[in-house]
Amino acid sequence: MRNLQVKPRAEPPKGLNRKIPAYQNASVTVCFVFFLVLAHQVERGAGPSSLPGKPFPFQNGVEEASCCKLRSATIPNFHLSKPGAEGRGMEGLWGRALASAASGGRVAAAWAAVRARAVAPALEAAVWVCLAMSVMLVLEVCYMSVVSFVAVKLLRRVPERRYKWEPMPSVGGTGGGKDEEEAVPGGEAFPLVLVQIPMYNEREVYKLSIGAACALTWPSNRIIIQVLDDSTDPFIKELVELECKDWASKKINIKYEIRESRKGYKAGALMKGMEHSYAQECDFVAIFDADFQPEPDFLLRTVPFLVHNPKIALVQTRWEFVNYDVCLMTRIQKMSLDYHFKVEQESGSSMHAFFGFNGTAGVWRVSAISEAGGWKDRTTVEDMDLAVRASLKGWQFLYVGDIRVKSELPSTLKAYRHQQHRWTCGATNLFRKMAPDIVRSKGVSVWMKFHLLYSFFFVRRVIAPILTFLFYCIVIPLSVMVPEVSIPVWGMFYIPTAITIMNAIRNPWSIHMVPIWILFENVMSMHRMRAALTGLLETMYVDEWVVTQKLGDHVREKLEVPLLTPVKPTECVERIYVPEILVAFYLLVCASYDFVLGAGRYYLYIFLQAFAFLLLGFGFVGTAGPCSCP
Repeated sequence: MRNLQVKPRAEPPKGLNRKIPAYQNASVTVCFVFFLVLAHQVERGAGPSSLPGKPFPFQNGVEEASCCKLRSATIPNFHLSKPGAEGRGMEGLWGRALASAASGGRVAAAWAAVRARAVAPALEAAVWVCLAMSVMLVLEVCYMSVVSFVAVKLLRRVPERRYKWEPMPSVGGTGGGKDEEEAVPGGEAFPLVLVQIPMYNEREVYKLSIGAACALTWPSNRIIIQVLDDSTDPFIKELVELECKDWASKKINIKYEIRESRKGYKAGALMKGMEHSYAQECDFVAIFDADFQPEPDFLLRTVPFLVHNPKIALVQTRWEFVNYDVCLMTRIQKMSLDYHFKVEQESGSSMHAFFGFNGTAGVWRVSAISEAGGWKDRTTVEDMDLAVRASLKGWQFLYVGDIRVKSELPSTLKAYRHQQHRWTCGATNLFRKMAPDIVRSKGVSVWMKFHLLYSFFFVRRVIAPILTFLFYCIVIPLSVMVPEVSIPVWGMFYIPTAITIMNAIRNPWSIHMVPIWILFENVMSMHRMRAALTGLLETMYVDEWVVTQKLGDHVREKLEVPLLTPVKPTECVERIYVPEILVAFYLLVCASYDFVLGAGRYYLYIFLQAFAFLLLGFGFVGTAGPCSCP
């Protein structure tokens, strides 16, 4: 065998311009592919020693002559080139090919070293942090599911058995203006009830909520309907005022109240409404958002709990959705909210007599509101703020799931994102502001403090939104590129499966929607995590308040849409969400790497998740609402 001396970085000789025989072309191709395979083996951590022949010392730097020697040692009886001009031409070509392969090997070795020493330890730490949070979350979910199922389904601890409840005297007339003194001799037995309806530019639904409130069965001299209109559109404000005057002409005791500014948003409107002298004379106050339509017997079924149980401050009822089947997004929302009411609210009411007020479809004791300090506008969750402060004063809450109030779900992705930001950001911001007060409170037990701080706030409002996005959309996809890190099967499969099963059990009629629900919730978790961190850190958008858009009958009349509705993103840039598209690109890269170069364990899940991010990123979810672009 003839040894050739290849000079580093030698210029190609003239012989290179000559036509190279076919067998030498084949030799070049085979050798080039060989070194590509070698670089791939080094990158995957197999090491050059896993190939036949002597090991390749790429880690220490390789000169072209050494590469030639290694080539001769690894592939016996295979000569680099023939003597003469053709050999000299091949000599330069071989040198560049071997140097390129050696350079790629050095890059792969460098990445492997950085990955092993820096990336892998950080990723492994993130994995174990996420696993710890997963354990906390699954234990909380199991606890709530078991309590709600055992208390309601097995032990039948329904509200009527836990608390005293007696029907109110029969009411012959209603709020429709009949003479109640004839219908109810002794009508003073009915407490004075205030019904508040806060609204803001609610053109599509103002008639529905006002009409439903005026139709409540209660003596007309013992009920006051208060419409708190913060509308900035003069035309809509005039429409609402005319509607109130129309009901007043029917002998309904209805008040139309406005204020000079929207300071404090909904909390400010409710606070201003309670300052009126007639409101302070009321015993109880029922609150309904502009899209809620209570049944006529709502007060007859809820107020008796407050009348006969002086320790109860709040009776919360369940929401029912009139537009849940408009599109796929509204069906998914129904699944999440049904789980919230059936599990979280039910378990809190059964075990602790505490849960977060949902802001509407509930009846408060006015004295409890006053004792707790009234409405405050320091966060965007004024309802939860009041509930926590009232619980620290020793008041109890009751959830009655059998009473349902019709309402509307946001059917556009933009409206739903704004709603989720307000709820998530406000809850974590309230945790930041009230944690010291909860710790210092002397009116509640240590067990109640632990429930408020750990279960109600930390696990459900902080860990849940952060974990879902961080673990399932960032850490798991990234782990396919770092083979040094492995995720235990119990954290990767068993825990999320347990959480999914517990959700599906409480939503048996929607079990076929569970896979889509998982993908959609993972996408929205990015938005919720950002909102949660905004509330915790009190950044720029902590007080952002955007009223959820309601469509009312417009949903049924004009939005005949399939489950997945393309909304033509080119018509309005608001329908394109860049963060979701960027995350989708990241997930596609991870899935492709796992499919081509990785172990091939997670690519199917990651591809599906990337597809979900793309759908939401380009606005192919929900109905096409009005665009604010000019």
